Amino acid sequence: MYLAEVNAWHLVKKQYRYKLKSYFGVFTSLMAIQLLAIFFSFNGTGMSGGSSGTLDYEVHYMTNDLIQMFMMLWAFISAIIITTKAYRYDDYAFVTNRRISHYSNVLILFSASVFAGITVILSGHVFKLITYFSKDPSSIMVDSLTTGELLTGTAASILYIFLFASAGYFVGMLVQFNRVFSFLLPAAFFGTLILDGLTREPALLVNTSTFFGAETSFFVFLIKILGVSFILLLASMGVSNRMEVRK
Repeated sequence: MYLAEVNAWHLVKKQYRYKLKSYFGVFTSLMAIQLLAIFFSFNGTGMSGGSSGTLDYEVHYMTNDLIQMFMMLWAFISAIIITTKAYRYDDYAFVTNRRISHYSNVLILFSASVFAGITVILSGHVFKLITYFSKDPSSIMVDSLTTGELLTGTAASILYIFLFASAGYFVGMLVQFNRVFSFLLPAAFFGTLILDGLTREPALLVNTSTFFGAETSFFVFLIKILGVSFILLLASMGVSNRMEVRK
């Protein structure tokens, strides 16, 4: 039993190294999307204004929030792509099973999330530098972060991206299990948004964002993200096993 576990872990590592090389296009698309996000961020991610006597003023907020949103969307779509047949059939080059394939995919998704989360923070600094030199420096106010805040922000960015990657992996498995989900899931999502818009108290996005974003304790936030991600990935494996039964 011990030797079997060692061999399984060896296969996971072998598949992981192989997929890092073969999925290189996923990482190159990340850089392209980040450049696009930086471009759109130049208009600011928020604005406020007011007046005092004859003085009118506007305040534009420049943050990396839009870059983070683009990265979460990138992770969601990339995870769906990994579940397609073309990528799944690549695993047949190895002596493997679906469980080992899932483990290597999870490692790929987590590695991509770490890379994306770190580059989000770096891109935010690049964006701030470009903004500083392209606009009047006297009209810019910069909030400085402590080392602890920077590390916490980077970890939170990675966790959010990994959560979306896990959700994308689950959605991709559902679609591969039955194509009808490719219509049902978008219809359910946008239908819920429309219903929320018709009511005075929207629920879906507000409750979801509050569940994660309103958490003040980073430890509890970590448990929430990893817990939901684990459930999504476990459900993905369950759907995949059903696919094998159907075949």
